[in-house]
Amino acid sequence: MINKDERQSIIALIKREVVPAIGCTEPIAVALCVARATELLGCTPEKISLQLSANILKNAMGVGIPGTGMIGLPIAIALGALIGKSEYQLEVLRDCTPEAVEQGKRFMDEGRITVSLKEGISEKLYIEVLCEANGNEAEAIIATGHTNFVYMRSNKDVLLDNRQPATGDVETEQDVPLTLRKVFDFATTAPLEEIDFILESRRLNKAAAEESFKMDYGHGLGRAIREPMETPVVGDSIFAHILAYTSGACDARMAGAMIPVMSNSGSGNQGISATMPVVIYAEDTHKSDEQLVRALILSHLTVIYIKQSLGRLSALCGCVVAATGSSCGITYLMGGTYDQVAHAVKNMIANITGMICDGAKPSCAMKVTSGVATAVFSALLAMQQKCVTAFEGIIDEDVDQCIRNLTRIGSQGMNETDRLVLDIMTHKTGRC
Repeated sequence: MINKDERQSIIALIKREVVPAIGCTEPIAVALCVARATELLGCTPEKISLQLSANILKNAMGVGIPGTGMIGLPIAIALGALIGKSEYQLEVLRDCTPEAVEQGKRFMDEGRITVSLKEGISEKLYIEVLCEANGNEAEAIIATGHTNFVYMRSNKDVLLDNRQPATGDVETEQDVPLTLRKVFDFATTAPLEEIDFILESRRLNKAAAEESFKMDYGHGLGRAIREPMETPVVGDSIFAHILAYTSGACDARMAGAMIPVMSNSGSGNQGISATMPVVIYAEDTHKSDEQLVRALILSHLTVIYIKQSLGRLSALCGCVVAATGSSCGITYLMGGTYDQVAHAVKNMIANITGMICDGAKPSCAMKVTSGVATAVFSALLAMQQKCVTAFEGIIDEDVDQCIRNLTRIGSQGMNETDRLVLDIMTHKTGRC
């Protein structure tokens, strides 16, 4: 049984990790860091120098910046300096206007921004910003978490220095040790009034999906599934609705729609993938609000648990983790027990481990859809007591060890993959 103190710690953990965000969280985190350094400087910078980790660069190269109709870091940096407010956190650019975008374009054209790769660091999430004007300078550093400032300086006055020696890149709060059993017990026994805040993820992420159906965002995968051409392929089914709403929300977000989504562990796509399959399954099967709340908590907390050992950014696509969470939530809504939820986790890990992250971009909607399709299949098999066994691949009898096997591959085994992906992305000679 989970005691009250531990329950409150888990609730605080969820509230830290499941938060609203506008736009892809990597360029938005860069804009946040620029905004804070600008605030410390006290005026519009004449020059902004940034040093970023490889994973931040990778995830910011091809994604739309909300409210701009533009792609990539430079406009996010310019707007962070011109209209960004650090108090908004991952909604730092929510005051963006067409006039601000025009100012941002001029700021870029004046050559005030320089961006380089930060060498010699172990952190996969690292943003260092130096702003200069009128002989003054201010510096801000975000590391290990998208909103986690570890250093601030105004001229020679150091205002904050929480930099730590390099210890790897596992950033999620570790003060709440979790297991899948504890995640399940919490989700299914916590007082409803203490956890129903998670319904906000339904409101935000469903609104993003419905926005995508009105416009032609990204590759329009959600609309393509929802409004098939002459010959229906996936049909009008719960499965089709899950795919359409999940990919639709991702379409809008990756294309730069000025609409918030509920993120998980610093990723909007993870928040969408942990939310929408569970919501749509619950709505289409007429589950109660309590069942939905508990399923969403199970989904989101499973993602947080897995990310504790994986880290925020890696070569492993986040939809693998997030879809594992939604598979747990769907299994629960199907009437699954803890053992069947564990089966779903094993089925997921056996299937899509190894899907690479090659940066944030519109085609992420396709990867998200692959993940949530697998989530549904894994839940269906789990409910029939079918589970990939310990004789197969990386699956272990112990489900928590299975999760550690997954995160070890993502955080250690795929490091060279990460480097190779970035090298390919930064040396492309043309576009298809």
